[in-house]
Amino acid sequence: MENWLHKRVMLTPHRVAVEYQQQTLTFSEVEQKAIALAHKIASIAENELRIGLITTNNINGYLMIMALQQLGKQIVFINRRLSVREVNDQITDADLHVILVDDGYSQQLDIDDQISFQQLQQCEATAKSVIATEFPDDFVTSIMYTSGTTGKAKGVMQTYGNHFYSAVGSALNLGLTAEDEWLTVTPIFHISGFSILMRALLYGMRVVLVEKFNAHDINQQLKCQSISAISVVPTMLKALLADLSTAERYNAHFRTMLLGGGPIDRATLDKAREHGIPVIQSYGMTETASQVVALNMQDATRKIGSAGKPLFPVSLKIANQMGQPVEKGLVWLKTPTLTVGYLNRPYQLEQNVRDGWFNTEDFGYLDSDGFLYIEGREGDMISSGGENIFPDEVEKTYLALPDLEDIVVLGIPDNKWGQVPVAFVKGEVTGQQLYTFGQAQLAHYKVPTKFYQLSHWPRTASGKIQRKQMQTMINQATELEI
Repeated sequence: MENWLHKRVMLTPHRVAVEYQQQTLTFSEVEQKAIALAHKIASIAENELRIGLITTNNINGYLMIMALQQLGKQIVFINRRLSVREVNDQITDADLHVILVDDGYSQQLDIDDQISFQQLQQCEATAKSVIATEFPDDFVTSIMYTSGTTGKAKGVMQTYGNHFYSAVGSALNLGLTAEDEWLTVTPIFHISGFSILMRALLYGMRVVLVEKFNAHDINQQLKCQSISAISVVPTMLKALLADLSTAERYNAHFRTMLLGGGPIDRATLDKAREHGIPVIQSYGMTETASQVVALNMQDATRKIGSAGKPLFPVSLKIANQMGQPVEKGLVWLKTPTLTVGYLNRPYQLEQNVRDGWFNTEDFGYLDSDGFLYIEGREGDMISSGGENIFPDEVEKTYLALPDLEDIVVLGIPDNKWGQVPVAFVKGEVTGQQLYTFGQAQLAHYKVPTKFYQLSHWPRTASGKIQRKQMQTMINQATELEI
């Protein structure tokens, strides 16, 4: 395909492409600034295929992304919340020699050239670099390291073809058009944020960048501006709803709140419905360039707990490790959005692919209407006395308990049973209430044996709980008496 940005400028040069803190740029202005930046980048990194990027959701970070794509570079997105050691590990893994960092990033990294956005702006373009005229479908444009919740992070390689079909599936599911405005508060270095930028080029819609999530501020924007869509994770949705008064509604153009990153409870969905907020639950991953399964608002109540149905370009089946169909088992996908592989791990993806089907390593099942239900992640499964316990199932059950705000279930070693489940909780609930509720709602072996409260819950940039890290924090937690 033609260079996406240039094609969009040919079609709608004067339409607003991006907004950040009341500053707006049209697609034509974005192209001009991106090309100017591209020439500066080329003067210091012309021979580098991959360039690292650390940024928040700001307009300069957005322009850096566009500039790197104009040069035909592979962008290695790095989470700025990682420790210096973790960032250096990813720099080494990606064989990076140049990294661009936003002006607020002060850590010194182990790399040849660490250049802030301001320093780059002061560089002189020594020569006019070659601007990409085409974006080949099979070209790897973005590399994102998986959150590492179940092990060492891997660099997921995403092509323009992956992003194109992801955008097509999203448009067919959500009915998006050029008139939409998508508020982007999920990190643009994560697939949930970056995919919005890619969709926007194809649809010609406006992206409204927000650097930090603040429920009250976001609600003000959703009420007073013509925002039509936003992506959130469950913790964000709950915070937004808690900040709204009974009669408050979002603006008349608002029509989509895309929810990812974990299960949601009926009480939260009911509260969203009371405020007229259409919540579209979804399921996806970095390896599939964002959402591949979604549940619309019309089915949300009667299919509570479901991730929905596969989007148009996506095929889905439930099978065992060998790919043979079973009623309950692993979720397998066949989709043009699937990554072409993991950086420097040429055989890693092959281990999870059989006859074109990708094993997500998530356990689940399809109901009689074809709706997908995720029971949990293979790596999260707790094996207790020969019984398999999926934390997601236990967490969903407990979220129906009044006054319980959040819960995370994980397994700890046990001499008798091998493993037993324990839980971290937030809310005005006692240990006895939690234990009694579990005994009434769950098989006895699924009920957490201990309940803890912790001041800080470790999360990834996308809002997912880091279970492995949480296991190491039990000694810092307060145990609730049962």
